[in-house]
Amino acid sequence: MPDLSLLPPSATIEGEDLRIGGCLLSDLAERFGTPAYVIDEGALRARAREYLTALTSRHPRGRVCFAVKAYPSVSMIRVLVSEGLGCDVVGAGELRLALEAGADPANIVMHGNAKSDADIEAALAARIGYIVIDGFDDIDRIERLAGPHTPADEGVPVLLRVSPGIESATHAALATGGKESKFGVPVEQVPAAIARMRAVPAIDLRGLHAHIGSQILATEQFEAAVAALASLERFGVYDFGGGLGVRYLPRDVAPSVDEYAGSLVDAAHRHLGADIEILIEPGRSVVAQAGLTLYRVLTVKQAGKLHVAVDGGMGDNLEPSLYGQRFSPFVVGHWDAEPVIADLVGRHCESGDVITPDVPLADPRIGDLVVVPATGAYCFTMSNNYNAALRPPVIYCDNGTARVGVRRETFEDLLR
Repeated sequence: MPDLSLLPPSATIEGEDLRIGGCLLSDLAERFGTPAYVIDEGALRARAREYLTALTSRHPRGRVCFAVKAYPSVSMIRVLVSEGLGCDVVGAGELRLALEAGADPANIVMHGNAKSDADIEAALAARIGYIVIDGFDDIDRIERLAGPHTPADEGVPVLLRVSPGIESATHAALATGGKESKFGVPVEQVPAAIARMRAVPAIDLRGLHAHIGSQILATEQFEAAVAALASLERFGVYDFGGGLGVRYLPRDVAPSVDEYAGSLVDAAHRHLGADIEILIEPGRSVVAQAGLTLYRVLTVKQAGKLHVAVDGGMGDNLEPSLYGQRFSPFVVGHWDAEPVIADLVGRHCESGDVITPDVPLADPRIGDLVVVPATGAYCFTMSNNYNAALRPPVIYCDNGTARVGVRRETFEDLLR
């Protein structure tokens, strides 16, 4: 039997099928085709509410901003905004998505280690909540561009991103707070950056920001980031980023949202006091386990080892290739079959197109449906057209009703 704890809470086995959000996976495959991204909308909404409650029950002046990069779709952002989340965007493109989804500009924060004039101008025109200053060039750009968008008696509200010099226990590509990170201003340069901003009438420096990385499984690292910011000049607003990790395998252990919020708020109150505004920017931990990817087996081949190939792969999930991330896939049905050890591979013309190697699969056969849990974060984000593959649809399931959030790409789209 698969470990259903990696799936949304609604997951139930029904005969030789599996039901998610009240919808049978075989029906979804027949109606929408494969590969397909499937989202349990009820689980998604519950997770958003869980985050809001965990933070604001401990610190009423708290704000949760969804990291749009984890799932940059208007359909996704619209659901989360309707549950009260703000948005953390990177650049003008994600800002456009958030605004289209109905996000309140006042609840939008813009990041970016290399913002263009167009990014800054878009943020200024929308009058978003905060622009995060990532370096001295951001200060120069705001000084030069703010005039037409900012009343004479107001400054542009900004936060200063600090690189706290914390080496996170995560994949190197996901660590963003170390001494050599491309993100933020090193601690020793912070006083100069603050002085520079205070010399610009168009800038209103409200507070500090730190984000130390993604897929972090120890709350002590978040506490260390709070302490690092507390060693600097005090402000009224602190953005502690996101980064809470999730379970991808049955053996994984991840802090709960409540544990994360409790640890973070306790550290903030201890080091900074209770009269500050706190922002957090979760992404992966909001959407990862609300989603799964549904494939169909195309080929089963013995060649030194067993290769089970599905109709997707690195075109819809780059995490194994980029980060070495392992998943826990399973064949739908065949619940009592003896598993075989196989590499679950994709259809793309590259040996590195392996979804998960050496994984137990129950009697895989051509035509079987395969589920890969916990693909709700970053898989849609990094989907691509390798081998001219068409990017999958996003299907939301809720109380037995399935709807298309993003339609499957067509060859006409590809040609355009």
